[in-house]
Amino acid sequence: MAFHLSITLAIVAFALSSAYAYDPSPLQDFCVASNDPKATIFVNGRVCKDPKLVTSDDFFTSGLNTAKTPTFAGSTFSAASINEIPGLNTLGLTLIRNDFEPDTVTPPHIHPRATELALILEGSLYFGFVTTDPSDRTKNRVYAKTYNAGDVFVIPQGLIHFGLNVGSGNATTIAIFNSQSPGFNFVPDSLFRSNSSISDDVLSKSFRVDKKVIKQIRSQFS
Repeated sequence: MAFHLSITLAIVAFALSSAYAYDPSPLQDFCVASNDPKATIFVNGRVCKDPKLVTSDDFFTSGLNTAKTPTFAGSTFSAASINEIPGLNTLGLTLIRNDFEPDTVTPPHIHPRATELALILEGSLYFGFVTTDPSDRTKNRVYAKTYNAGDVFVIPQGLIHFGLNVGSGNATTIAIFNSQSPGFNFVPDSLFRSNSSISDDVLSKSFRVDKKVIKQIRSQFS
């Protein structure tokens, strides 16, 4: 009886954990309501393919043995996302492989719709995130350390995080996100490379520096 109860509880726990893996919130930064009766349908996710037309290839991708697409200076990536695997639609998952050259910095960034769980396959990476200090809400605290091959770390959803390849060779990670649209908002780019630039007044006062410094930083993102 106890054995069957344990099995039942295990199944229930798995079902609940699977349910929480699905996207519980919007999959885009915004979705403005349209008053146009002829507007094209736009849903939270993607319109489903006719089940009769689904094939095995809709649940498959390859090529993650290497990373070839440039991400930022010194980094490349390969993805297993909804763009590569249509069958991921509504399942709330994305997987990314990243390769980093020595001394490559992963700029501070945010995934607004996902928690990140990453495995270090090769190399040594210094990774961390920033959040409010629980002992003093007026301050921040950094949670960071150096990770090596075989280590796993997690970045809570929506928090600013960063990284640096501190090893002598290349480093590789496999990251899983619990969203089919996690979002990748790089803080420096958002502040200094936005199409409608944030005013120098706002940035200079926010960073407590002269406008000349802001202009100099902005020039590096042109």
